[in-house]
Amino acid sequence: MIFMKKLSAISLLLVLLVVPMAHAAQSEPVIAVLGDSLTSGLGVGAGDAFPARLQARLQREGYRYRVVNAGVSGDTTASGLRRVDWVLRSQPEIVIVALGANDGLRGLGVPAMHANLVQIVERLRAAGARVLLAGMRVPPNYGDDYARRFENAFRDVAMRTGATLMPFLLAGVGGDPALNQPDGIHPTAGGHALIADNVWPYLKPLLKR
Repeated sequence: MIFMKKLSAISLLLVLLVVPMAHAAQSEPVIAVLGDSLTSGLGVGAGDAFPARLQARLQREGYRYRVVNAGVSGDTTASGLRRVDWVLRSQPEIVIVALGANDGLRGLGVPAMHANLVQIVERLRAAGARVLLAGMRVPPNYGDDYARRFENAFRDVAMRTGATLMPFLLAGVGGDPALNQPDGIHPTAGGHALIADNVWPYLKPLLKR
């Protein structure tokens, strides 16, 4: 009987210790990164992709956020739009939208991409999330007119929706063989490190201590 009482007391103590820890983990605000293979980290380790590097930076800087990598290889803005409800299940405070690269690579229509991005951002903001929109660009061989309209679409979406705009996700990385894998498209671990450094100045104003 005495043994059972001691066991019950120990069990109660464990519950009292574990429940607050679980609650603390669940209460950490979420930053979701909605993107494609550039976000998921195709070709590099999970800890090397830029969302994981942002998580490490947040911890170093004293911010208690949990970063959710919602990157799916091959996603366009249309498929990203279909995943918005799934992303919102984590109740993110901030969402980094990093879509459009595959729209450009496939030469898809800019008006459709623009409309998809507007819907994505508006639905995220309607749910209470702060949104950082990462701009994309296409190589010059797609033609000056298409390249210009493609780049300007992100700026216009940010203006219309009130999202924070990072002009180009791959600034300093795109086109540099030293920072890209042999396919010339997907960043190396070093490229992801630079992306995370570039995202930080745009993300930091959206954070709360």
